Amino acid sequence: MKPNTALLAQAANQARGLAIDAVHKCSSGHLGLPLGCAEIGAVLYGHALSHNPDAPRWPNRDRFVLSAGHGSMFLYSWLHLSGYDLSLEEVKNFRALHSKTPGHPEFHETPGVECTTGPLGQGIANAVGLALSGQMAAARFNTAEHTLFDYNVFALAGDGCMQEGVAMEAVEFAGHQKLGNLILIYDSNDVTLDAMANKTQSENTAARFKAMGWDTQTVDGHDLAEFLRALNKARKNKHGRPQLIIARTIIAKGIPEVAGTPKGHGEGGAKFADAARAGLGLPADQHFYVSDDVRAYFAAHKARLVRAYKKWLKLRDAWRAANPDKALLLSSAGNAQEFAALSAKIPAFPTDAKLATRAAGQAVLQPLAAALPLLISGSADLHGSTLNYLAADKDFDPTNRAGRNLRYGIREHGMAAIANGVAYDGVFRPSVATFLVFADYSRPSMRLAALSKLPVIYIYTHDSVGVGEDGPTHQPVETVSGLRVIPNLDVIRPADPEETAGAYAAALARTDGPTLLALTRQAVPLLNDIPVQTRREGALKGGYIAVKETGWLTHILLAAGSELQHAIAAAKVIGPGTRVVSIPCFERFNRQPKEYREEVLPASCRKRVAIEAGVTGLWHQYTGLDGKVVGIDRFGISAPGGTVMKELGITAESVVAAARGL
Repeated sequence: MKPNTALLAQAANQARGLAIDAVHKCSSGHLGLPLGCAEIGAVLYGHALSHNPDAPRWPNRDRFVLSAGHGSMFLYSWLHLSGYDLSLEEVKNFRALHSKTPGHPEFHETPGVECTTGPLGQGIANAVGLALSGQMAAARFNTAEHTLFDYNVFALAGDGCMQEGVAMEAVEFAGHQKLGNLILIYDSNDVTLDAMANKTQSENTAARFKAMGWDTQTVDGHDLAEFLRALNKARKNKHGRPQLIIARTIIAKGIPEVAGTPKGHGEGGAKFADAARAGLGLPADQHFYVSDDVRAYFAAHKARLVRAYKKWLKLRDAWRAANPDKALLLSSAGNAQEFAALSAKIPAFPTDAKLATRAAGQAVLQPLAAALPLLISGSADLHGSTLNYLAADKDFDPTNRAGRNLRYGIREHGMAAIANGVAYDGVFRPSVATFLVFADYSRPSMRLAALSKLPVIYIYTHDSVGVGEDGPTHQPVETVSGLRVIPNLDVIRPADPEETAGAYAAALARTDGPTLLALTRQAVPLLNDIPVQTRREGALKGGYIAVKETGWLTHILLAAGSELQHAIAAAKVIGPGTRVVSIPCFERFNRQPKEYREEVLPASCRKRVAIEAGVTGLWHQYTGLDGKVVGIDRFGISAPGGTVMKELGITAESVVAAARGL
C-alpha cells in the first residue's frame, strides 16, 4: 500500500509543533533533530516500520534506535502519534519528574524505546547488537516452513554520533559481519553543537562506509518520496551488507531564525515558537496540536500493523506446534536461573589444583554453556588469554549465524556497546572479555548497561600487578575500585577456583544488571580449609566468614581475590582470635541484610586489616577509622608477578605487621 505523502507531510509539521511546544514549555531540550528529521519520522512511523504499538516487545518487530538521543522529542512525538501508551499529557510533561518522556530516551521508562541513548555513538553500536541478535535468532529458530524472525533494525544518527569512536568500531564490525538487516540513517545537516561541521570533519562519509563493506545512498531527507524509495531499496538488500542512507537535512527546519545553524541544535529556537508554529500552519490558539485527519491516518495505519501482527501470531503458533524444542528454548529467554542449579552443573575442582582464576573460569564456563544454550561469548581479540571461548561451539560469522563465539577485534568499547544491544533484545545472554586494564576503554558502555539494568557479563582477566612483566601499563591497580563505584554494576573478584565457580553462577543468576568478573593471570591455590559450598555461596552473597576465630575475637582480616590466601596465612600468625573475611563483591555484600553483615563484620571488633593488590580507598568502609588497609596506592612496576607483589608489600607479613601495629 502506498502512503499518503501529503498527509504524512502534514503529520511531519505537526510533529515539529509537538517538539516546539514541549521544549518551549519546559524551557530545555533539543529542537534541531526533531524538526530536521520530521519527514524521516513520518515515513518510518507512518509507513515503513513493522511494529505494533499495543505490543511494544513483539519479537519480530522492526527495531528503531534513536542514537542521537538528545533529539528525544522526535521519538516521543512519533510514538504518541503511532498509538503507543504515551499520552499527549506525557508529551506535555517532557523532561518533568517521573514522566514517561525523560530528557534522553531510557529503556524500561517509555514503551517503544528500544535502548537508552544519549551518549553519542552508543545507539549505533546498540543497533549493531540488535541486528546481530536478529541474525542469531533467525539462524537458531527459523525453519524452512516458518520464518519466525526477519526484522530490520533502523538507527538514526547525527554528525556527533558518526564522529564518536564507539560508532566506528561498531560500523567496522557490522560491515565485516555482513549484517544486512541493519539500516543506518545519517541525519547529515552539516552542523554540530559548537560550530558548523566543517570545522571538525571533511571526510567522504559514503566512501568511508563503502570501504567498510556497507551499501550507501544519499537523499534529500525532506523529500518524503525520495527517502521512502531509498528505504525500500535498503530493505530489499540481497547482498548481506548493512545499509547507510545519508539524509541531507536542515537542522531545526521550521524555525528560520536558527535553522541550518549551531543555534538550532538546542532550545535556542524555542523563543521563536509562535512565529514558527504559524509558519508551519499550526493554529495559534492550540498548542500540542494534532489534526483529526492525522489522528485518523495513524489509527488506520495502526489497525494495519495489528493485522500483520496477528498474522505473525498464527505463524508463531504453527511454528510452536511443529518445533516444540525450539519453542521451549525461545520461551526460556530472559528467565531467571537459580544459583543452586547453576552451581550444581559445575564439578568441584581437585583439591590439589593450583590454577589462575581465568583458567578456572574456562573450566566453569563450559558446563554452564552446555546448560544455557542462549549464552553467547565474545572477546576483543583475546580468547587465547581470557579463556572464555565456548569450546563446544563455533564462531559467529557470515557463514555460520548460529555460532556462539564472537570475535570483536580490538574494539573494546564497541564490543561492550554491541553486547548491550544484544541484551536489550532479550533473546541471548551476552558475555564479553578483555584484560581488566582495558575496562576503561569499555567503561561508558558498561555504565549504560548498569543504568539500563542489562544482564551483560564481563569476563575481565589479568586483574592486578600479578600481571608482572607487562608492567604498569597493564597492571590495573585502580581499575577494580573505579568499577565498584558504578551503581548497579556487580564487580566480583574471586579468591580461588571455587569462588570463581560461585561468581559465574551468581553472574548468570542475576537478571537486573551487569556483572564483572575480575580474574587472575597468575595461579592461586585452592583454599581447601574452606568448604566448597561456603566459597561458592560466599561469592553469591559477596562476603562471608572464610576462617572463623577459635578464641575470643580480637582481629578481623579482610581480603578480595588472590590476596585472600595472604590474609589466611597472616591469621595463623596473629593468633586464635583472628577472623578472616572474604569480600569478593562489595556490591553484593552491601545488599545483604544488616543482620548478616553484622554477623560477618561485628561492630564490636574494631581491629581490622584489609588487603588487596589495588588502591585502598574503598576498603575503609569495612576497616573503619581504626583499621588499616594493605594495598597499592601507586602504579605498578615491570618484573615477574610474584616479585612485584612482594616489592609492593602484598604479603602475609605486611598484614601481620599492620595488625600488630593497631
